[in-house]
Amino acid sequence: MKTVLITGASSGFGLETAKLFLDRGWRVVATMRTPRADILPVSENLDILALDVTDVDSIRKAVKAAGPIDVLVNNAGIGWMNAVEGTPMDIVRDLFETNSLGTIAMTQAVLPQFRERRQGVVINVTSSVTLMPLPLLSVYTASKAAVNAFTEAAALELGPFDVRMKIVLPGRAPATSFGDTARSRIQQHGGFPEAYASVVQSVFAGWEGQMETEITQADDVAEAIWCAATDPGSPMRIPAGADAVALAG
Repeated sequence: MKTVLITGASSGFGLETAKLFLDRGWRVVATMRTPRADILPVSENLDILALDVTDVDSIRKAVKAAGPIDVLVNNAGIGWMNAVEGTPMDIVRDLFETNSLGTIAMTQAVLPQFRERRQGVVINVTSSVTLMPLPLLSVYTASKAAVNAFTEAAALELGPFDVRMKIVLPGRAPATSFGDTARSRIQQHGGFPEAYASVVQSVFAGWEGQMETEITQADDVAEAIWCAATDPGSPMRIPAGADAVALAG
């Protein structure tokens, strides 16, 4: 039985991915900052572990507790939307600490076992905003684009050890706890700068005109992650969701 370790599995894409891999017979190590057993099916193939990807000791403990794994899904992330002028530097650091450095730290933690066994897959969940830059998402996009670049370069050095690096690029998702958290953080830091009101109105008007069928569902992302994990012939970059597929095409 193969094992997948998923970060950020408490909601959204991570939770849906955990459910899919469980349903398809894998052992799943679902990690989250605050473990919750009530959100996933009861299964002897499921382990739920505490993990904060910004904490080196937390990473070490979780990887040790997980034991040998076959696939790492770096899904944990935080969102943010605002103009550059409206983004405090502590938020910039938080975004890169979780979205970029957390991904690199988790990858470092599992690579020794992958390299020694000469097998393993690292799947990094980034965003389709790296395919088409959008206003108000510059800092968030930068934190995800850094992961894309990291993945592509790491793939070259890990290829000789038969370790695969993959990128899954979700499109815009419907209302999720990820988006709710981002909106809450924006309000806590004073909202959007008044000078950018017209830009904000334009962005939200565009989103309101987008049909539900044109945006990404959590199961789209879970299926893309499954493809990355199980199909050695899959491309390095896999768009997830109708809008992401359109951008990638």
